[in-house]
Amino acid sequence: MSKATRTDPQPSAPHGADSHDLIRVLGARENNLKDVSIEIPKRRLTVFTGVSGSGKSSLVFNTIAAESQRLINETYSAFVQGFMPTLARPEVDVLEGLTTAIIVDQQRMGADPRSTVGTATDANAMLRILFSRLGTPHIGPPSAYAFNVPSVRASGAITVERGNKKTVKATFNRTGGMCPRCEGRGTVSDIDLTQLYDDAKSLNEGAITIPGYGSDGWNMRLYKESGFVDPDKPIRKYTKKELHDFLHHEATRMKIAGINMTYEGLIPRVQKSMLSKDKEAMQPHIRAFVDRAVTFATCPECDGTRLSEGARASKIKRISIADACAMQISDLADWVRGLKEPSVAPLLTALQHTLDSFVEIGLGYLALDRPAGTLSGGEAQRVKMIRHLGSSLTDVTYVFDEPTAGLHPHDIQRMNELLLRLRDKGNTVLVVEHKPETIAIADHVVDLGPGAGTGGGSVCFEGTVEGLRTGDTVTGRHFDDRATVKESPREPTGTLEIRGASANNLRDVDVDVPLGVLVVVTGVAGSGKSSLVHGSIPAGEGVVSVDQSPIRGSRRSNPATYTGLLDPIRKAFAKVNGVKPALFSANSEGACPTCNGAGVIYTDLAMMAGVASPCEDCEGKRYQPSVLEYHLGGRDISEVLAMSVDEAGEFFGAGEAATPAAQRILTRLSDVGLGYLTLGQPLTTLSGGERQRLKLATHMADKGGVYVLDEPTTGLHLADVEQLLALLDRLVDSGKSVIVVEHHQAVMAHADWIIDLGPGAGHDGGRLVFEGTPADLVAARSTLTGEHLAAYVGA
Repeated sequence: MSKATRTDPQPSAPHGADSHDLIRVLGARENNLKDVSIEIPKRRLTVFTGVSGSGKSSLVFNTIAAESQRLINETYSAFVQGFMPTLARPEVDVLEGLTTAIIVDQQRMGADPRSTVGTATDANAMLRILFSRLGTPHIGPPSAYAFNVPSVRASGAITVERGNKKTVKATFNRTGGMCPRCEGRGTVSDIDLTQLYDDAKSLNEGAITIPGYGSDGWNMRLYKESGFVDPDKPIRKYTKKELHDFLHHEATRMKIAGINMTYEGLIPRVQKSMLSKDKEAMQPHIRAFVDRAVTFATCPECDGTRLSEGARASKIKRISIADACAMQISDLADWVRGLKEPSVAPLLTALQHTLDSFVEIGLGYLALDRPAGTLSGGEAQRVKMIRHLGSSLTDVTYVFDEPTAGLHPHDIQRMNELLLRLRDKGNTVLVVEHKPETIAIADHVVDLGPGAGTGGGSVCFEGTVEGLRTGDTVTGRHFDDRATVKESPREPTGTLEIRGASANNLRDVDVDVPLGVLVVVTGVAGSGKSSLVHGSIPAGEGVVSVDQSPIRGSRRSNPATYTGLLDPIRKAFAKVNGVKPALFSANSEGACPTCNGAGVIYTDLAMMAGVASPCEDCEGKRYQPSVLEYHLGGRDISEVLAMSVDEAGEFFGAGEAATPAAQRILTRLSDVGLGYLTLGQPLTTLSGGERQRLKLATHMADKGGVYVLDEPTTGLHLADVEQLLALLDRLVDSGKSVIVVEHHQAVMAHADWIIDLGPGAGHDGGRLVFEGTPADLVAARSTLTGEHLAAYVGA
């Protein structure tokens, strides 16, 4: 039999399909971008840098990623698109060569109590399958180990078709793993009835003390006119049945006051309307009521594990799924490595890979049952990353927003390796970043600037890292900046004693925090810094705590309303023009009636993408024309809100418009490096670092003597860090104590005192490994932080 001969084709010209190796952006004008045109190489790592507010996010997130997302959404059916967020086309002339964009940002994960680190990744799903195969006693399919699945029994005719056979089952069972008492939440809430009503009064005397249950409101009429209870009888005199109908009656449709309504007991009604909502998003008076009325305790039935008795009893090698989820992930990875079971070998390999990814990325100190809502922004971003590391997708554009946020210099090295691994799988990786250690690994660098806000929005440099180093841009000039260790630290004025701190992973830490100086608390991610600072120094009398949690605000909120700056401005306008201040609020009497002061009209087109168009009547100025006829110092209120903080500082500093109260707030905003923000910019457009600095500016006027800051350098360019350090110095020199949780070496070097926690993360951390001056830390080099700081300052 002759062998088939095969002739290899001669190498021909490259295929046309392989020539698309650039993402081209022409004429980008989103936010402050000034007609930016750039070419980004595909399947490479590109870092975007530049001072805060220079337009990095506008280019990467609001232009490139937003257009990719919009084009993908258009591939879905009109029906599906009706349920998706509507995305407008970015302000750009040409975008070519886009690929599917996956955004890995620092948005906190949802605060749903049933969302954990395990459910947010695939780890929980794989563990459930593992226990359903190997757990003894065997209790059922994977769903029997899921705390999100309740057990259900139903009776009735259910037809199951198998080929031509039809069988009718009389009952249907589904075994779930949800604890029936706490419904998979791990905590039970108990309602304090004395906070709901005063039992000495009748309904007509206003017995119900819940916000929104006023004497003549619908909520109150529902109970008074239902006929279930006597509205003139004090609650303590109700019969057993009346009290049950008043507090626990199930939902029933009925006519009340001639209107079809649903009547239900007070407790289920309050649970649905208030207790199932996100507490952070509530109005302050309702949040205060919930805090008073509801007490949360660990569920006594499942002991906080969220799982039913059966799921807790089924074990592999004396470990139940609840024990496995409570373990530190690095320990769980070792336990899984010890399971040798050929029947589930592929599953064990996949689970092993996922758990090892957690350890590699520096999250080995977490446990799978940790609620997702308690993760910091940096941790949330790294958990999202784990999903993508095992992904089989290639030729995807991954977009990262400061992936080094919250990382110790020791952990940044690991993060760099992961970014390079994503690139080497054939993906385009775009990173917005300030840290020189990450900029250094880039294949291509884009430096935006030269300034912030209206002073930015241009490309100052494009090319290699070496080119950036020698280039004359702000980033290039500061790239090799190295802080020097403070020679003569300030003397403390007192000490704050912390004794036996044991929150989370802390091991009975005793430490004296010096007051009246700049103290930096540092250590690798997960070593217990936040637990020590926030757990032992409670925000309250004399303590001002500024973290990175999102500012709650709508499109109508802006720096002027958030900082209270608008009040003195409104009063100044009102005084000069002899009218009332409410006219100068776009959320009150002065609002344009067409757009209600929003500046834009939102048109919901049902199944198609909705449209936001500038209001034609006020041209986006948000005010009635009559209000804009009133002037202060030659400017109307909309022109004042369009000013940047720095411009407004000059405007309110002298002349007819001189307003000392406004001037003080503007100076504080400028001090924290937000001089480029416009007063009327919606808060929803600010980055995490900008939000934190806005909070800091607001709190600087507080009477507190101790300031606790959580990584204030997040989102700050190398050049802006100097300004922040000068601000911290001013706070200390004015007699305040400043305690900063921070990884940035420049801040460590500038400190008067360093508290270093470690030596590792999770149960390998939680100990005090060093306390003293930065110079002593560098000289001793006894900790990871000491080694990195010594290398940084060139000691």
